[in-house]
Amino acid sequence: MTAKILLAEDDNDMRRFLVKALQQAGFSVTSFDNGLSAYDQLRVEPFELLLTDIVMPEMDGIELARRATELDPDIKVMFITGFAAVALNPDNQAPRQAKILSKPFHLRDLVSEVQRMLAA
Repeated sequence: MTAKILLAEDDNDMRRFLVKALQQAGFSVTSFDNGLSAYDQLRVEPFELLLTDIVMPEMDGIELARRATELDPDIKVMFITGFAAVALNPDNQAPRQAKILSKPFHLRDLVSEVQRMLAA
């Protein structure tokens, strides 16, 4: 069965690249350009992995991840960010098991991290 990934990334070019790379790797990807829309989708459909940028309008990735894990404690979370220090700050209440991939990264690295997380 194909793992379902929810992607929240406000940069249109980055979002397109990520969707294409993950789909080519065999994943089912639903993507949104903001955290609020992604959260609304999480409320009606289960996903195995939330892949989210941290800095986004309307709802940032950390808030999205917190709410996602409240809805589904088993969802895996990966942050993609140019601001790793923000994600690592213990005061922000990001899910502790979340993985952080710092920009820039190679799409191969993203796909292998996603595969590793979903296999765990």
